[in-house]
Amino acid sequence: MPLFPNADLHSHSTHSDGALAPAEVAALAQAGGVDLWALTDHDTLAGQALAREAALDLGLAWVGGVEISVSFLTETIHVLGLGVDVADATLDAGLAHLRAGRVARAQAMGQSLARAGIRGAFEGAAALAPNLPSISRTHFARWLVQTGHAPSVGEVFHHYLRSGKPGYVPHTWATLGAAVGWIRRAGGVAVIAHPGRYRLGLSGENALLAAFTDLGGAGIEVVCGSHSPAEVQLAAQQARTWGLAASRGSDFHAPDESRVLPGMLAALPPQLTPVWQRAPLAQAVACARA
Repeated sequence: MPLFPNADLHSHSTHSDGALAPAEVAALAQAGGVDLWALTDHDTLAGQALAREAALDLGLAWVGGVEISVSFLTETIHVLGLGVDVADATLDAGLAHLRAGRVARAQAMGQSLARAGIRGAFEGAAALAPNLPSISRTHFARWLVQTGHAPSVGEVFHHYLRSGKPGYVPHTWATLGAAVGWIRRAGGVAVIAHPGRYRLGLSGENALLAAFTDLGGAGIEVVCGSHSPAEVQLAAQQARTWGLAASRGSDFHAPDESRVLPGMLAALPPQLTPVWQRAPLAQAVACARA
């Protein structure tokens, strides 16, 4: 079984809120020494065929992937589906429903920003989203930077797009059960993405992990581009405590926005089982390389 010491199982393209096309992300991953790669665009499988073709042309092992938006308690949680059948009809239908909600949310965000004196935000964000149904807060952030309202995407999220700020609009995404169910029915492994980002408190974190494992969730992203060293260690401990496999991903969006480029991540901490060495993901990788 290949060990894949430099797996990157979390990245984004222009099919959601990334800045590069799937083939460009694949090339960046290959240049960074990545040996196993997944494109995990938000709530869409649209870029998967292009990602697979580019990866295999470059000699990268590849697995199908997606990042699903989930509402849990007071937070939006992201669940990665790795090794999914990218032609699965049930998964595709569920994601289509989520994308329909994205457009409505974006329109409400534009109206909220207009009330705060920032007009044209929806139109500006939509112009930056190659696929309107996948419009996201990141597209608003890029437009707000371009129009001089903030110096960086991070500053936009801090001052405009988080809870309590002018551009924030609450939204109900998929349930945790629906997301994990879609992934498992599509033959994939469900992984909690960047757990260090969520502000659930200890009881909320335990509730999430208990519900996730009860539903058949099998992995947690331990090493991630947005994790601090302390968050890596906490996620590693959660993996050990709950019997979850460990995943690793840059969460790459754009060269000038992402903290870590593909291939530049730290290794997984010791005493963890990499998610790509567990079934059914291990079999999906072998099939992709055949």
